[in-house]
Amino acid sequence: MAGEVQAADELEAEPARAADPWSDPRLPWEGRPRRVDLLCWAAITLSGLYYLAILPWRASLVGTHPIISVLLNGSTESIVSAAAFARVGHGTLVVVLLASIPGLMKFDIIYWWAGRLWGEKVLNLFAGRSERQRRRAQRFVARVHRWGRWFTWPAVIIAMFLPIPSAIIYAVAGFSGMSWVTFLILDAIGSLSWAGLLAGLGWALGQHAVSVAQTVSKYGLWVSIAIIVLVVAGQIRGARTQR
Repeated sequence: MAGEVQAADELEAEPARAADPWSDPRLPWEGRPRRVDLLCWAAITLSGLYYLAILPWRASLVGTHPIISVLLNGSTESIVSAAAFARVGHGTLVVVLLASIPGLMKFDIIYWWAGRLWGEKVLNLFAGRSERQRRRAQRFVARVHRWGRWFTWPAVIIAMFLPIPSAIIYAVAGFSGMSWVTFLILDAIGSLSWAGLLAGLGWALGQHAVSVAQTVSKYGLWVSIAIIVLVVAGQIRGARTQR
C-alpha cells in the first residue's frame, strides 16, 4: 500500500518537474539557480570560450613568442618550445617556469569553486560524455571519501600527471572541504612540477625543438584551421551521439 502511494506521488510530481525549466538533471544545481550559481556557470563557460578564442594564434606563437604562448595557454608545446629557446640563448628557464604558473593555473580556482558550490553533481559536468571518465571520476571520489586529505592533497599536486581531467580533481578538492589557500598552494606546486618536466624536455631537445616550433609557426594559419576543424567536427559528432 505504501509503495502504491509513493508511486502515485511520483506520478503527480512528474508533470510539475517537466513544467519547471530548471529541473534539467544535466544542471549541477537543484531548482532555480542562485546568483552565485550563475556566476560560476558563466565563469566556466567563459573559460571554454577563451581557449576557442586563442586557437588561431596557438600555432603561430609557439615558434615566434613562446613565452607569450605559455602565459596565454600554458600548453605542453608552448612550455617545451620556450625552454628550447632558452637553451639556445633566447630567454631563461626561470622566466619559462614563472610564466607557466599563471598559464597553467588561470582557471583552476573556478573548478574548485564549482566543486564547493555543487558537490558531487559537478562531476557529470566535467566528465563529459565519456563513460570511462565518469567511472574514473567515481572511483576517485570513492578514494577521497575513504582517505580524505591524505589522498586529496597529493592528488591536486599530481593532477596533471593523472589520466583524469584535472578539472574533476580540482572540483573534488572543492567539495571535499579543502580551503582555497591550500588549494592554490598545492596547485602551484603541481603546476611547477609539470612545467619543470616539460621544460627539461625542451632544454634537452634544444635547437631541434626550436626548428620544429619555427616550422609550425611558419604554417601556423593552416595548423590553426586544422585544429578548429577538428574541434568543430568533434562537437558535431558529440551532438549526434546524444540524439
